[in-house]
Amino acid sequence: MTEVKAIGRHSYAAHMDDGRVYLLSNKLGDGIPGNFWRMGDPNWEVLPMDIGGERIVPFGHDNRLPVRLREILDENNLAPGVLDRQLGLIYGQGPFLYRLAYQNGEIVREWIQDNEVETWLLNWDAPSFIKGALADYLHLKGYFNAVYLERGRRIGRQPRIASLEHIPAKNARLEWTDSRNIRDVKHIIVGDFEHDCTGTGTMKYPVYDRRNPGLYPAAASYNHTYSFGRDFYSIPQYWGTLRWIIRGSEIPTIFKYVTDNGLNLAYHVHSPQGYWDAKREWIRRIHPEWASDDAKVEEEIRRMTDKFLTNLTEVLSGKENAGKFFHTVDVIDEVTGKPVEWSIEPIDQKIKDFVESQLKIAEASSSAITSGMGLHPALSNLIINGKLASGSELLYAFKLFLSSDTEIPESTVLEPINQAIAFNFPGKNLRVGFYHRSVKTEEATPTNDRIKNE
Repeated sequence: MTEVKAIGRHSYAAHMDDGRVYLLSNKLGDGIPGNFWRMGDPNWEVLPMDIGGERIVPFGHDNRLPVRLREILDENNLAPGVLDRQLGLIYGQGPFLYRLAYQNGEIVREWIQDNEVETWLLNWDAPSFIKGALADYLHLKGYFNAVYLERGRRIGRQPRIASLEHIPAKNARLEWTDSRNIRDVKHIIVGDFEHDCTGTGTMKYPVYDRRNPGLYPAAASYNHTYSFGRDFYSIPQYWGTLRWIIRGSEIPTIFKYVTDNGLNLAYHVHSPQGYWDAKREWIRRIHPEWASDDAKVEEEIRRMTDKFLTNLTEVLSGKENAGKFFHTVDVIDEVTGKPVEWSIEPIDQKIKDFVESQLKIAEASSSAITSGMGLHPALSNLIINGKLASGSELLYAFKLFLSSDTEIPESTVLEPINQAIAFNFPGKNLRVGFYHRSVKTEEATPTNDRIKNE
């Protein structure tokens, strides 16, 4: 290590000899370790990590990337809602069976009802699988799943897939391969990696072979969309927006600290020394027995001061005090011949400027979060310049989202199910897809079907 620089009250930058830079924080309750960022070393897939006797590809520098992202997003008021809105928009009215067809030179979906396939899907609760897989995909641009064969395979029956199981991303890792090629990964390791698999151990699944689905009685796969320059795991679309998410989450805390710890002073009262000297002389005259007892004189001065300031506070605070006045008798300084005066000065705390600056940062972070997450502000209920998007803007944004932002997530999330359908029900040419009702403007909707008449 060559140098450590303080970059804040609780933050430090450690410059390493090899050029890496670590951001460290000793603030109580920070929650995000400094090595999370490691600005000079953004690739955590260089070396394997040994956990529970298995060599794995670490998911993040500390192998806890899903947990770290969960902690960051949980603190933000906007990001979780944006991701939930994306999930709802992609999921639409739910998964249904369809068959591709060609009509007038266009590729269209013919939605099909097939009791045999639908019963198989419901037997292992395919909708719950899809929602879990889609949630992980939106958070991490990939997800893990396990595939189980029917037991009839053991007695010589034709192998069939019994069910698919979603494996939470925080509990699954790719096995290390020295070739650093994800196609050469042979196993997927499942365990409680949030706690280093302590006391729980790990399970090893062979990687699912899509060319031979019946090869293993139980297998697992990692389904993802490739991230540029990454060998193994993908990173989420909002990766570059994380600092904005963290900054936006800090603003309510900043306001809380200002409220709890700020002085919040409204006035500065200047109390002339001559006034209190005169009071001390007056006290000694009416209490000659205190002539040599300064402690009792000062105690009486403190009592008078408390009473005086209490009365002054009542006058200066509260809307009911409009029109009231405050009266004092000036004391003449015998040396200068000038009155010894009180003065009350209002204090400009610049709170308005501070609040406005923080709100501007919050507005900028909100805009950065929605754009970084790939969702139009109109679809995230984001208020811009004090107004929500109009109905036409909302409809246009929704149609644009359906036409450009649903195909890749849908194909990635549903591909394992569609492979299983093709294996279990050959010749039916059925696939699962998300159905979305056509949305029209109110003007184009029959009067009886309009929202205001429902």
